[in-house]
Amino acid sequence: MNTSATIPRFGLGTFRLKGQAAVDSVSTGLALGYRAIDTAQIYGNEAEVGQAIADSGVARGEIFLTTKIWTEHYAAGKLIPSLKDSLHKLRTERVELTLIHWPAPGSGIPLAETLGALAEAQAQGLTGLIGVSNFNIALMQEAIASVGAERIATNQIELHPYLQNRQVAGFARGQGIAITSYMTLGYGKVLGDPVIQAIAAAHGATPAQVALAWAMQLGHAVIPSSTRRENLQSNLAATGLRLSQSDMEAIAKLERGDRLVSPPGLAPAWD
Repeated sequence: MNTSATIPRFGLGTFRLKGQAAVDSVSTGLALGYRAIDTAQIYGNEAEVGQAIADSGVARGEIFLTTKIWTEHYAAGKLIPSLKDSLHKLRTERVELTLIHWPAPGSGIPLAETLGALAEAQAQGLTGLIGVSNFNIALMQEAIASVGAERIATNQIELHPYLQNRQVAGFARGQGIAITSYMTLGYGKVLGDPVIQAIAAAHGATPAQVALAWAMQLGHAVIPSSTRRENLQSNLAATGLRLSQSDMEAIAKLERGDRLVSPPGLAPAWD
């Protein structure tokens, strides 16, 4: 089974959203038509996400919910209890996707042990799909050796016009593993790029819509976040934007290796 085909191409991220801001963002997103929500244990907002979903009136079965296991829970005896705690906060019996959040090479826990526990969580019905995040090619190869490529639904990585991660994306594609792009707008840095702005003007679109459409057109999933209704609505409209081949080629030339997130002790040796 090619599990990557089941990853929604557009969703709502909740990184850095706390308290009522998280509730409001998810509530507004669901009201506007978002049906994929991405959170994580370390975000500290799973309870707020769960509250927003429960109060939304949207049937739980219509929502694709993702969470991520934090590094302190990577040991075999800790992962499943931590996921059950996440499910309690999220007010659900299972999530659609659970990821290993960072490879954390200094954690001392073998990757095979963590992936084995994640596979067991899947077998127990606690998560529909499993995957990884922030993995380089070598770690993806190790993950594939542990559980098989067909079990790895996605690798969620930083990916935007200034960091296009072509080697990792190409390897994943060859294995049937989806890429989920986070920080697709490059913390907003790419929105002021003259090339992005010119393409946006030509299409009557916003720079954010262009960046999101670019990533989706490459076959990646995207999970932009916002606390503003107008931005949430505008971002969602990116699903209807089709860029030309010349647009895609122009954006391809913006690659500059501008990595924005690489926490010491958590990040691998990037490709």
